[in-house]
Amino acid sequence: MQAVGMIAEFNPFHSGHAFALAKARNLTHADVVVVVMSGNYVQRGEPAIFDKWVRAEAALTHGADIVLELPVTGAVQAADQFAQAGVSALAALHVPALAFGTEHPELDYLDLARQLASTDITDPGFADYTQTYATQLNAAYAKVAGITQTDPNFMLGLSYAKAVLALQVPMQLYPFGRQGVGHDDQKIKANLASASAVRQHLREGEPVTCIVPADLISVYAEQPQYGWSQFFPWLKYRLQTADLAELRQVATMAEGLEYRFTQQIDGAHDMTEFLHRVKSKRYTYARLRRLALAITLNMTTAAVTKARHLPQLHVLGFTPTGRQYLRTVKHHLAYPLLTRVSADMLAPDGVLAMTHRADRLITAIGGVEQNYGRPPLM
Repeated sequence: MQAVGMIAEFNPFHSGHAFALAKARNLTHADVVVVVMSGNYVQRGEPAIFDKWVRAEAALTHGADIVLELPVTGAVQAADQFAQAGVSALAALHVPALAFGTEHPELDYLDLARQLASTDITDPGFADYTQTYATQLNAAYAKVAGITQTDPNFMLGLSYAKAVLALQVPMQLYPFGRQGVGHDDQKIKANLASASAVRQHLREGEPVTCIVPADLISVYAEQPQYGWSQFFPWLKYRLQTADLAELRQVATMAEGLEYRFTQQIDGAHDMTEFLHRVKSKRYTYARLRRLALAITLNMTTAAVTKARHLPQLHVLGFTPTGRQYLRTVKHHLAYPLLTRVSADMLAPDGVLAMTHRADRLITAIGGVEQNYGRPPLM
C-alpha cells in the first residue's frame, strides 16, 4: 500500500484541512493517509481548543486513514523540533512521503535545506539580545541561500526538509499551495479561514458554518473548550508557589526567565496581560507561551529527556484502510505501536508517563479521561 504522511494540529479541524488531506492523497496517488497530530497541546504554547479525540475523529471522518498522537514533548516545540518529532514518527511507520501546504509550493525544500546544512545556529552571531531568535535565523537563511520569505508554513516546510536530512530517512516531500488565508488572520472570508479565526469564532459563539464541515458543527457545540482562560490560574499558582531552583528545572527555561516570570505574575489578571509584562525583543510570544505551558504542566528537562528516550506510536484512530496498513507494517516497526493504553504505560516509568501527566489537567477541566483504557477510534 502506498502511504503519504501529514503533520498537523487540526486546531480545530476545518474545511481547509479536509482540502489538504484530499490534496495529499491525490498528489501522491496514495492508498492511505497517515496523520501525525499534536495531542492536547499545540506548538503555539497552549491547549488545543478541543481534545485530541475530538480532533482525531474529525480527521478520520474527512480524509485521514490513521491518526497518530504527536506527544507533548514534540508538539510544544519550536518549528525544527516539532518537525523532527513528526518526521520521526512517520518514518517509524514506514511512510515514504510527506505532503504539506505552503505559501511557496514551487520551491525545492530539500535543496534549500542542504544549502542551509552548514549554517551553525549556535554561532555567536545569534547572541543579539535586541532581536528574537527567529529574526536572526531568518537573516542567516537570507545570507546563506537568498531566502527572504518568513511565511510560517514556508518556514515549517523548510523545517520538515531539515528533519528529513538530519534523520537520514528516505522520505519525499510534496509541497502544495495552501487553500485559505493568512496563518493568524482573524477573519472568516467566504469559505476561507485560518484555524486562529475559527477558534476565535467558536469561543465567541459566532457561526462557523461556511468553513467547518456541516457534520462537525453540532459536535463542536457539545464539546468542552480549552485555552489559557482555564489554564492561567494554574500557571499563576505554580509561579507563586514554586521556588526558583524548581523553576530552573523546567524544560526550555533560560537566561533568568524564572526571575522575570515570578516578578510579573502577581499583577497579571490573565494570560494576555502576563505576556505583555514579560515580553522583550529577545523572545517571541510563542516562545514565552511554550515556556509558560511547560511551567504549568511541570515539564522538567529530566522528564522530557526521559520521554524522548521512550519513543512510541500512540494510535488515536484508523479507518478500515488504515487498519490494513498497520497490519502490513506492525512487525517491522522500531517503536512500540500502542493501540490501547494500559495502567503500566501511564506509570511514572511508562512510555506515556509525560503525556499522561500533561493530560491530567485536560481531564480535570473537561471531565473526560484522555488515556487510560481508551481504544483507537474506528
